[in-house]
Amino acid sequence: MTERQQVSEEMRVIEEFLNTVDERTFRRHGTAHAGGDRLVSPAALSEWLSGHGLLPSGTRLGSAELVEAVRLRTALRRFLLSAAPERGTAAVFADFPLHLVPGAEGALRLAATGTAGLAPIVEAVAAAVVDGSWARLRICAAPDCRWVFYDLSRGGGGRWCSMAVCGNRAKTRSYRQRQRTT
Repeated sequence: MTERQQVSEEMRVIEEFLNTVDERTFRRHGTAHAGGDRLVSPAALSEWLSGHGLLPSGTRLGSAELVEAVRLRTALRRFLLSAAPERGTAAVFADFPLHLVPGAEGALRLAATGTAGLAPIVEAVAAAVVDGSWARLRICAAPDCRWVFYDLSRGGGGRWCSMAVCGNRAKTRSYRQRQRTT
């Protein structure tokens, strides 16, 4: 079983949704990384949601749904960066209300209101906050990266999306700085 297989499908979708905006600006092997935003139009949002099984293929969305998706993504990324995430939880969900609905076999489950394709993301985030898996979602500590990743480290203290790239650059930078001061 690979590390990626240890992450639930819901957490993978949340991670991928948060990475629809790519803020990476670093250079690697002399080539500048070109970031960007994958949610640039209602059609792009519809394609992303249907590609992840969250919306029937061919569903047409409008500008209001695109604005709502970008607002959700921005709020969730801010939530990940907040120093006191427990205080930010209510703010994130204020615009995306949750309520209890009957589920399978008489149990209750959380349901979100709003754009149909975004509701499963909101519901998955709420469930991840409750079960603790949200605490493993991180934004890379490298200021020129900011990629969202699921921390699979044993202690849950991972800082970089990739030790081979961002972690190595940070450690090399730190080493060179120490060498200059000696």
